[in-house]
Amino acid sequence: MFKHIPNILTIIRFLLIPFILLNIFIGNYILAFAFFTISGITDIADGFIARKFNLISNFGKLMDPLADKLTQIATLTSLVIVNIIPLWILIIVLLKEFIMIVGASFLYGKDVVVYSKWYGKLATVLFYLAIVFSLVIKQFNLVGIWEQLTLTTYCLALIATVFALIMYVKALYQKGFIDKKDLKKDVTEVTIEKKHFKKN
Repeated sequence: MFKHIPNILTIIRFLLIPFILLNIFIGNYILAFAFFTISGITDIADGFIARKFNLISNFGKLMDPLADKLTQIATLTSLVIVNIIPLWILIIVLLKEFIMIVGASFLYGKDVVVYSKWYGKLATVLFYLAIVFSLVIKQFNLVGIWEQLTLTTYCLALIATVFALIMYVKALYQKGFIDKKDLKKDVTEVTIEKKHFKKN
């Protein structure tokens, strides 16, 4: 049972999405904030547990980033619909994800996949913070510096997103990918194998 905990936490994130959206649409932003925060905590927890106890699975490798993207895009879309954030923020995020999907399809044909890097995680964290700020500001009708802080956080998240996209494209031609057959191996083993190959 314990070995399935990271995957269970990932599934919980999927289940939390409707509750986040529902509370945004009905104007209960404090509950939306609570569910969104729980989603973020489970995201951190499942990754930590998987790495700490070597419970990394193919399901987690696929579904964990999918849960991140779906939560982020669904929440941003709902915030646009209720006029909390401007449409252009969502458009940039969707454009980036579309290019990532196209790139992933290209990699699939080349029989390689790309590692998740720190700059991709940074963009996700910044978007999480920006969304949290948006919900809190709307709930308590905060203005002035709080609105500027939120917009700045969104801008930083978008910059990180664009940078991640550039580095992703760059990875198509450099070292940042592994063979699909290595997905079942531990990341450390793959790294060791690649270093050994270079020495030979």
